[in-house]
Amino acid sequence: MKMRSRLMAGMLLACTAMGCAMPIWSPNPDVRARQLIYQSESLRHIPEIWERIWMLDQPDHATPYRVHGGVI
Repeated sequence: MKMRSRLMAGMLLACTAMGCAMPIWSPNPDVRARQLIYQSESLRHIPEIWERIWMLDQPDHATPYRVHGGVI
């Protein structure tokens, strides 16, 4: 049991170290700029998704402008 725990801890450490050693973005400035633009475009929609999930994009019913809707 102890050997398995040490082996798993070693594999986790190796994967973590490899992820920190390998860069995410390309070293070429042109390719890196394109990668960053693509990444930011996908992150740009997060506030809209958040508002839709929490229904913040719905009309506010506490507005001071009331409409009767019936015949006066």
